[in-house]
Amino acid sequence: MPRRALITGLSGFTGRHMAAHLMNAGYDVWGTTSASPEADVPNVVGLPVDLLDADALKSFVADARPDVVVHLAGAAHVTGNTPSTTYLVNIVGTRNLLAALATLDRKPRAVLLASTANVYGNAVVEVIDEDVDIKPANDYAVSKLAMEQASRLWMDRLPIFFVRPFNYTGVGQSEDYVLPKIVGHYARHEARISLGNLNVSRDFSDVRDVVAAYAKLLEAAPAGETFNICSGRSHSLGEVLEMLARIAGYKIDVFVDPRFLRRNEIARLVGSNRKLRRVIGQVPATPIDRTLEWMYEYMSARVAV
Repeated sequence: MPRRALITGLSGFTGRHMAAHLMNAGYDVWGTTSASPEADVPNVVGLPVDLLDADALKSFVADARPDVVVHLAGAAHVTGNTPSTTYLVNIVGTRNLLAALATLDRKPRAVLLASTANVYGNAVVEVIDEDVDIKPANDYAVSKLAMEQASRLWMDRLPIFFVRPFNYTGVGQSEDYVLPKIVGHYARHEARISLGNLNVSRDFSDVRDVVAAYAKLLEAAPAGETFNICSGRSHSLGEVLEMLARIAGYKIDVFVDPRFLRRNEIARLVGSNRKLRRVIGQVPATPIDRTLEWMYEYMSARVAV
């Protein structure tokens, strides 16, 4: 009998890649989706269940009877949610999920809860490991940190662990995020783009590497632990633009928009994946230029249709 995975946020960017990876690994995948017509994910059992509807969520979890859980659903950082929505979905929604899982006669053997590296805030160190002081600097980060703390109430009943992903990207990510925005402009052969500080350097991963790391952690089931998910390398937006100029065969005109500039912005932030490597071994690491090429080819093909 195949193992079963439950993915919340199944129809989202990460959820779709997570579902594909786990299906390839032999899992039967169930998940919660959004209510939009585009929410269908092939070959999985997906239902539009609201995390804030505790009864509906409990019923779905009882039907799913998952062996592993990947909790990705939540109010995202860039979607313009009100603070009240962000806190409700990220904290109460997670609480409802854990309460539902705790009622199962046969508990899942691993429960992955996706937090964020944003909980570190404007860290004053360049390489961030899990022991760096937590200083969330916006409502999204505070809500995710609160989610982590609230979830510890279920540690004695569920094999929970946390992941704190740094920036990652890939096919299917919204152009509300900076790398898909840049790739999209190149794919449409636009002449100009507005960006912020091109010298800011960040740790970017490929979404396929991120879900592969999640899957390895599900196998290890390191209950009670917290892991950075990152490449351990950084690239500036200027470097990204140079890579895409080579891929697309032309150089775009960049307008540095003051609206996108942040005061006291840290010049370079990189995550440490040393703890992750101790648990799963080698961390998947696709070079960023290959990720950009994958995205560019996909977006270019859609533009051509």
